[in-house]
Amino acid sequence: MPSTRPSPRLRRLSPAAWVSLAWGVGAVFTFLMRQRLPGESGPSVTAGVLYYRWDGVATLVLAAALNVAGCRRLDRRPLRAVGLLLASAVVASTSLSVAEIPMAQFLAVDVALYFVAANASRRTGAVALSLALGTLAGYLTVRLLSRWPVGLSAELAVALTAVIAWLLGSAARQAREHVEAARVQAAAQAVTAERLRIARELHDMVAHSIGVIALQAGAARRVIDRQPAMARVALGEIETTGRETLSGLRRMLGALRASEPVPAPLTPSPGLADVARLAEATTAAGVRVEVRRLGEPGPLPPEIDVSAYRIVQEAITNVVRHSGAGSCQVTIERRGEELTIEVLDGGHGSGAASGTGWGLVGMRERVALLHGEFAAGPLAGGGFLVSVRLPVPAAVS
Repeated sequence: MPSTRPSPRLRRLSPAAWVSLAWGVGAVFTFLMRQRLPGESGPSVTAGVLYYRWDGVATLVLAAALNVAGCRRLDRRPLRAVGLLLASAVVASTSLSVAEIPMAQFLAVDVALYFVAANASRRTGAVALSLALGTLAGYLTVRLLSRWPVGLSAELAVALTAVIAWLLGSAARQAREHVEAARVQAAAQAVTAERLRIARELHDMVAHSIGVIALQAGAARRVIDRQPAMARVALGEIETTGRETLSGLRRMLGALRASEPVPAPLTPSPGLADVARLAEATTAAGVRVEVRRLGEPGPLPPEIDVSAYRIVQEAITNVVRHSGAGSCQVTIERRGEELTIEVLDGGHGSGAASGTGWGLVGMRERVALLHGEFAAGPLAGGGFLVSVRLPVPAAVS
């Protein structure tokens, strides 16, 4: 099947070139209609008295000059350009001995109306259409007042083509505005989503690190006089945690300063494989974390792996900061196309149970983005439970 796409050369034509081409086509069509073509007994239209005389040729040259002047002003002054093109159509019709401005003489105006409506403001397009319709009405009015014949039905058809050209141009402008608005909205949504992602990463990283540092600092303060060796170990853990947190913050700030509209994924990204190291660091800080893994281990998509780790990290952070418990239990279970995470502590759950902190909000947002289920709240017998269910695509299960 042959291609229907326009050639690159045609796509490069400017609006002025299209208007000039339309005027030339109209002029050629007008000439051919007044010739006896092969298979015809005579010309379709009788040539006017002035058509082949010197004054008829002079009016044609004047009309061509007005058309060129209008084309040159089409981009900068569209209304003036439309006025010159209308004058060209009127002048080109005077030597034809017709009762109206013919369709062929108005073709260039129709093309100009399309481009003005498509590229200029709504007001400019409406004024251009009004000028075109007003010129047609004025032309017929002058002929009526002069008691000359009037081709009203033919002129109504010409006016209809002008309205159609304007409507097509307006539709093209509206489609372009819609595409631009959609692009701007998509860019704004992408920026907002990225800001939320970075905010969650910052909260999860900083909140957990500060909680561990607070525990280590408290332990060091209590034993610094009696057991300075243990105090030095705690201070060393504080230094290590602080350096790791600072390194992560630098990576995030570097991503924010990147030239791309949406920063690249923050690397290196943690995953469930790092939960054991997270548990060791928290246990060393004073809150024992027991990790249980059930089911068959398997690969996870990066977004699920990172989000699952951050959920565990934030849940442990809540235990450290709010529960007052000395231990917690993390259960990670993989069952077919589902990943289940539970973090249970035996504390009082003050602060976290209210659900007003950013930690629970961040966990809930992560789970919602992955189309999972999230639940968090105090237990009847004491303690606090965070429960998450995340669907795993079958391709990686």
